[in-house]
Amino acid sequence: MRSIPRTPRSTALSLLLGSVLAAAGTLFAPAAAASPADTPAMARHARETPDAPGRADVSAAPAGIPGIDVSHHNGTIDWPEVAGSGVRFTYIKATEGTGFKSPAFNTNYTGSYRAGLIRGAYHFARPDASGGAAQAEYFASNGGAWSADGQTLPGALDLEDTSAAPHCYGKSPSQIVSWVRDFSDTYRDLTGRDVVLYTSAGWWNDCAGGSGAFASTNPLWVASWTSADRPTVPAGFGVHTFWQYTDQGSVPGIGGDTDLNVFNGSAERLLALADNT
Repeated sequence: MRSIPRTPRSTALSLLLGSVLAAAGTLFAPAAAASPADTPAMARHARETPDAPGRADVSAAPAGIPGIDVSHHNGTIDWPEVAGSGVRFTYIKATEGTGFKSPAFNTNYTGSYRAGLIRGAYHFARPDASGGAAQAEYFASNGGAWSADGQTLPGALDLEDTSAAPHCYGKSPSQIVSWVRDFSDTYRDLTGRDVVLYTSAGWWNDCAGGSGAFASTNPLWVASWTSADRPTVPAGFGVHTFWQYTDQGSVPGIGGDTDLNVFNGSAERLLALADNT
């Protein structure tokens, strides 16, 4: 991956702290319904899992640091405008399986960095296609590696159904847990970081049997599309680190619906997660 000039930590911190309070009430507004994706994407998650709560009220973000996640389906993104709207972090789709790298990843990863956002990459898991170790290696080699630059989050593993495969990828809970373990262990060996696990209560409880095998090591990014003041956390996890609370938000600089998230903590704690401190 091409190296990017480092933004000083003091600059990143000032960008994080600036306008966070104002962003919470004014950043996001409802948008029109999304068109179906032509390949698996995180925005399809809640419609394909048992815990789908429907459209959330996005007139105001829940408590936390505002963020988004994007893929090539979001089209061209004006990252300075995104950053100016109050978004403080983003996850960007990098890879899927062992043969797909998002054509927009490099542009979005570099653009978000230069706009001052803390950013990370995510991998769409395909347990039906190849082993967890092989996919972790592919991810780390194609954008998912971690950099100690004060602006890079640990990579994330997107665990959800896709219309291209049966529910739970046709695997038992023990097989899913073993696959995730292989991915997580390999990613940690390659990067020194524990991968963030993105999933919903419905998917994890069904497909991983509500396993608590990763609760003490891997940060949870929970998909829970609800207007409640807290997400529904999968069995086996006590707390969440990130919360994707809707796929139907609107963000300046991005056309159409956008997945909205909050970090469950302060700006300083988000920087600490990026710094591995």
